[in-house]
Amino acid sequence: MNTQRISGMLALFLGLTAAAQGPLTLTLQQAMDMAAQQSFAVRSSTLEAEKAEARIKEVTAMGLPQVEATGAFNNYLTVPQSVIPNFTGQGPEFLQVQFGVPYTTTGTLQLNQLIFDGSYLVGLRASRELRTRSEQDLEKTVAEARYQASKSFLGVLAAREGSRLAAESVPVLEKSLSEASAMKEQGFMEATDVDRLSIALASARDRARSFAQQERVAMAYLRLVLGLPSDTPITLSGDLETIVNDPAEVALSESAIDLNGHVDYQLANTLIRLQDLEVRNQKAAYLPKLYGFANTQAQNFGFDQVWQTDWFPGTLWGLQLQVPIFSSGMRNNRVKQANLTLQQTEVNRAFTEQNLIAAAEERSEKARTALESYRTEKQNLELAERIFDRTSIKFTNGLSSSFELNQDQSQYLQSQQIYIGKLVDLLLARTDLRKALDLY
Repeated sequence: MNTQRISGMLALFLGLTAAAQGPLTLTLQQAMDMAAQQSFAVRSSTLEAEKAEARIKEVTAMGLPQVEATGAFNNYLTVPQSVIPNFTGQGPEFLQVQFGVPYTTTGTLQLNQLIFDGSYLVGLRASRELRTRSEQDLEKTVAEARYQASKSFLGVLAAREGSRLAAESVPVLEKSLSEASAMKEQGFMEATDVDRLSIALASARDRARSFAQQERVAMAYLRLVLGLPSDTPITLSGDLETIVNDPAEVALSESAIDLNGHVDYQLANTLIRLQDLEVRNQKAAYLPKLYGFANTQAQNFGFDQVWQTDWFPGTLWGLQLQVPIFSSGMRNNRVKQANLTLQQTEVNRAFTEQNLIAAAEERSEKARTALESYRTEKQNLELAERIFDRTSIKFTNGLSSSFELNQDQSQYLQSQQIYIGKLVDLLLARTDLRKALDLY
């Protein structure tokens, strides 16, 4: 991912943030795309990728000319003195002389240039690998954001479905309770029957409220995942039944993992290349280093005033060669440690490979099992609903007791709960499988 793409993502984020203040209508795909652009984690990872780009330029600049200017001013309150033999032959054996002046001003301009350094050449290649790693980290963060957005979006739809199912029995029970209350007033029904229906109605309403609360919580988390303000109105567009029965989603459990295309496996390979470069970097410590420099300066001296003489220039250039000779085994042990770390990195890659394969197989099996359980519980729910509807009709016609109605309603509520649980299991199993296959 180059700098232009990163800057483009930041610009798109700013545009989406500005547009996100008003009401939003999102499909599942749109929610995942939005999370991939403006979730908090993606924004942070995008900035990290920009830092990697700046780091590459920093490392490159280390091998380019470096120019610096310095200035110095010295005021000797007491000018240092020295002693020399008295070469005049008269007077004391030694003479006290001053080899300085009270005021000295110096201006220097120096150019430094790296000519050869094996570590620098390795560092250039390592910085490019770090860029690759930052891009892969960003890709992984984007995939995680899409995964979290998918889970949150489907969680809202599942809670909404549970609320809908729980609310369906409320009108039926309200009607039965109203009729039962009227029959009680006329002496055709006992108070116990009315109380049972009241309990059943309260239970149905409580279940509907519970699902509605779960929907609000899931919606709040979805806003967080999308990087939106907590008060942003969102309308979700999409049919849960269509998503569940989507042929592509059903076939997902039969998909094979592509290791070479999986970002975790790519990261493991990048770490190996980086560690291999670290081995080369430690070996480069055995090579000599050569630097060049050029220096020009001017000095001014003063006896009674700060600047009293002319400026005296001085110019030089030179080379500096550093040749490593003996380090008491320090460099050798550094190379040995780097090689051992490289072997560890290769072991970690092998583990990553097997772990990814095992995780994909496990989650594929979970997705298949979850689909079978979901279909079974859906049939059970439809059966429990039909039983409850028939019992409600019988109760209205005086052919069934309130005890039977309450019992069938409890069975229906239990079937709803189990069905929603299996629905959530299926949705989570598929999102986890998609993540394991790196298809986000």
